Amino acid sequence: MSDHVYKHLELTGSSAVSSDHAIAVAISKAAQSLRNIHWFRVTETRGVVDKGKITHWQVTITIGFTLED
Repeated sequence: MSDHVYKHLELTGSSAVSSDHAIAVAISKAAQSLRNIHWFRVTETRGVVDKGKITHWQVTITIGFTLED
């Protein structure tokens, strides 16, 4: 494995579908302008509850991507 330098970036994705979908939304959007995304870590999960049901998710993640030479 060669040596890498990673940059970390914090993002918050949101979704009315699920927490997993909120993560996918954030990564998909980031991938439109960033290259070399290699990993993510969930740092916070929040949700909105209405009449006893979850109606919306917000998930904050840290993504890591390698810097180019």
